[in-house]
Amino acid sequence: MKLFLVFLIAFAAAQAADYKLKVSPSTVAFGYYSAEAKPVLRIKSGDTVEVQTVTTSSPTSLSRAGVKDEDIEPELKAIYAEVTGERKGPGGHILTGPIFIEGAEPGDVLEVRIQKIQLATPYATNGFSPQRGVLPPADFQQGRIKLIPLDVKRNVARFADNIEIPLHPFFGSMGVAPDPSKGRVNSGPPGDFAGNLDNKDLVAGTTLYIPVHAPGALFEVGDGHAGQGNGEVDITAMETSLVGTFQFVVRKDMKLKWPRGETPTHWIAMGLDPDLTQALILAVREAIDFLVTEKHLSREEAYALCSVAVDFNVTQAVDGTKGVHGMIPKSIFH
Repeated sequence: MKLFLVFLIAFAAAQAADYKLKVSPSTVAFGYYSAEAKPVLRIKSGDTVEVQTVTTSSPTSLSRAGVKDEDIEPELKAIYAEVTGERKGPGGHILTGPIFIEGAEPGDVLEVRIQKIQLATPYATNGFSPQRGVLPPADFQQGRIKLIPLDVKRNVARFADNIEIPLHPFFGSMGVAPDPSKGRVNSGPPGDFAGNLDNKDLVAGTTLYIPVHAPGALFEVGDGHAGQGNGEVDITAMETSLVGTFQFVVRKDMKLKWPRGETPTHWIAMGLDPDLTQALILAVREAIDFLVTEKHLSREEAYALCSVAVDFNVTQAVDGTKGVHGMIPKSIFH
């Protein structure tokens, strides 16, 4: 029995994250990705980090939505009180990080294994304004913020008395520093550094591959969602605070121009562009490149396969740079 207990303790220790990164005014990049951002944690390739994040909603907006003051996270209040002026913006996402991964160099790929995602608050919010979202301002005269209680035990969000939405937590924004020549990049539009992809398929148990542009990669994460529809049409999802556990692996054997994803059932090709049609074109080209490089199809065969077996979905259409992702099913390959 004693040996069995020792085994259980050793197993639990092996499963624990190598590092825990708490969110605070000193461990966030508020509204940006940048190669000049100072790392808040340094790790080695293969290490695992548990990262705490907070919602993109401000304490003021949460209060306006009906959240009691004592239920607003003190970390969120501290960040809004202390991270001001030049430390903030130009975007609105609170991103925990950056994390410096030793050995990551421009031209490499950072493999981000999303091992676990936990809800940190029992509520989420959804808000919109007439000036944002896919609909023109004439459709709505004023904006609204809606409080959505989360029932973790039943794994649903209570949108209304007669509407329950299955919880589907994921991080809207996961990315690395962009090319240093771009300086501080707004956290809103995604890019070749990943960032605000808003891809709801990147849940626990999936992997994101990101091209590295700066030494150490400088990974940041935030914009937690309890769930979202493809398109994110009113500009927000079910915005909430999440805790994620990630394993980071530097891949020197991979070369990518754009982010790529992988789930247990699909590979994900991504296209990002201010024009939705161009985003689709890029996603198709990325899918073809994957099929040619990894599955050894001809370009003609790959293009045909994209049309008959790959689903191309609008990831989001509201972040300035729009996203399309192609879901390539693993089941068709034998």
